[in-house]
Amino acid sequence: MTAIVQTIDTPDGAFTVVADHRGRVLASGWTADVGAAVDRIHPRLRPSTVRDGETDAAAAARAYYGGDLSAIDDVAVVQQGTAMQLAGWAALRRIEPGRPLSYAEFAALLDQPSAVRAAASICARNAPALFVPCHRVLRTDGSLGGFAWGLEVKRSLLDREATRTPQLVA
Repeated sequence: MTAIVQTIDTPDGAFTVVADHRGRVLASGWTADVGAAVDRIHPRLRPSTVRDGETDAAAAARAYYGGDLSAIDDVAVVQQGTAMQLAGWAALRRIEPGRPLSYAEFAALLDQPSAVRAAASICARNAPALFVPCHRVLRTDGSLGGFAWGLEVKRSLLDREATRTPQLVA
């Protein structure tokens, strides 16, 4: 499979989107290094080649950075994982901007309240960052925890969302 890659400039730095032939995001993140983004894709979904092109996801990211926090909500993504991972990634998409959850609350949302480490692992393995907003999950004490693309980016995203009126996520 050949994937489409597009890198755009954002206030948080270069943002790269890797999308399949149907426009679904396989991976995205704050880097200009296409290889770093491709490496986050599950081996079963990883493209054999990539080419530069335009993606609807990059346009949605621009709109998000322009103040439309809901622009990322309907971007199609595809991921490969366990049933719990897939449920977790779907649940992340329902977390409202400006209303982050703790890892414990996220685990409870998955009906696995004792699986806090598994919940954190779901966030860590999330390839289409921003479109599956794992940055909206924090440690129980409110500290940032981790983020594949750096804590400065995570803080910036959370600050951006906190200054806007939260919108309901379907």
